[in-house]
Amino acid sequence: MSDIGVNILLGANIFFFLYFLYVNGAYIVLMLFSFIQTKKAKKESEIFQLSGLYDTGLYKSISILAPAYNEEASIIESTRALLNLEFSDYEVIVINDGSKDSTLEKLIGHFGLKKIDRYVPHNLEAKDVRAVYGSRRYPSLFVVDKVNGGKADALNAGINVSRKDLICAVDSDTLLEPTVLKQMLMAFVSNPDTVAVGGVVRVANGCTFENGGVKSVRVPDSVIGRIQAVEYLRAFLFGRTGWDYFDSLLIISGAFGVFDRKAVVKVGGYLHDTVGEDMELVVRLHRHYREKGEPYRVRFLPKPVCWTEVPENWTTLGKQRNRWHRGLADTLWRHRKMMFNKKYGRLGFLAMPFFLFVELLSPVIELVGYVVVTVSLILGVINIQFAALFIAAAVLLGMILSVLSVMLEELTFRRYDRLKDVMILILYAFLENLGYRQIHAWWRLRGLFDYLRGNKEWGEMVRTGAFSK
Repeated sequence: MSDIGVNILLGANIFFFLYFLYVNGAYIVLMLFSFIQTKKAKKESEIFQLSGLYDTGLYKSISILAPAYNEEASIIESTRALLNLEFSDYEVIVINDGSKDSTLEKLIGHFGLKKIDRYVPHNLEAKDVRAVYGSRRYPSLFVVDKVNGGKADALNAGINVSRKDLICAVDSDTLLEPTVLKQMLMAFVSNPDTVAVGGVVRVANGCTFENGGVKSVRVPDSVIGRIQAVEYLRAFLFGRTGWDYFDSLLIISGAFGVFDRKAVVKVGGYLHDTVGEDMELVVRLHRHYREKGEPYRVRFLPKPVCWTEVPENWTTLGKQRNRWHRGLADTLWRHRKMMFNKKYGRLGFLAMPFFLFVELLSPVIELVGYVVVTVSLILGVINIQFAALFIAAAVLLGMILSVLSVMLEELTFRRYDRLKDVMILILYAFLENLGYRQIHAWWRLRGLFDYLRGNKEWGEMVRTGAFSK
């Protein structure tokens, strides 16, 4: 090989080494700030409870929106759980988005629903509503049957039907803990300018549930479930909490978030032509209020928890992560104007670049980096010591990051009360970096290519009915 070729390969190896060092180092720093923010949030929550504001009746009302498409396996249990929340003024609106299974029939039969005459304004664009159902036995429950239009369309229809001050968007396969609305309310009461709040999403697989609540918290039985349990701890509890510390949160999970209804209507609701409608709405809210120069807050609270069923097969998981990455790419492209724009403050100079160079482009750089380092080692361009340093930066720091996520969870909320479960999570925190991480990078890389090709398919989630076990 010529000297030029050797220098190019050597330079590429140094770049990849520094990139991995930066990425994993940035995540570890973000996690440390997350720990600080988590401790602060716990103290605020305790003060909020002691102040008695939960019992004053002065806080805002909430409409819970649960889009459902082919959710017959879990729809009854998840809806029952929503009806058992501890809150004085809320309504549950389940939106049947043209399901092809028995989702609607199960809801009608179990809750004794009848068609009702309820005015539905067209504040937001949505497919036609066929009927709205209500029940005398459950006066706070409403079921909307509509033409299929996708999740964003279903949420817009639910917003049109809603009558409360706030909207709580949840997936129909999720289960909210009974006190979760009270906990989320803290952000809106402490700061009236708050327009959106996200909470923690945890893995329900392996846990047992009873009467709409969590009976015991256990790790999933499967390898794929345990890996995702570690992922969710890292992403929600100590990733998004860190961004909340910097007041730069860009993502509120579509599985669980509370929004000011008027604010959502003001910016046009959820977009229909994206698979990342949850992130896109949050970024659009940021952009709207920054451009208008109006005060606002977007928060993340590490204590409120909802439980969700995660994929139990590799094909479904791969499609989910592909979709998530397409949604990320679409959101960053739509709002590229914010990138490095001083008008948007930390969002433009910290959050948006981080999500572009670290989250969006990392699968490209990671997979190419593995190939380049391997080829360079074979050709003798780098020695075994440099290759070991590369592995340490790319894999070992990732292991440390995952293990820290589990350990910090034990230092804060300790939802896994068995030592066996904690040890299993620590083990999988190591194992996920050896094979799964590389497969995950491949799924995300395909997601980026699919986005560039214009693929906007949602794909179906296979449910096993975790909440009914």
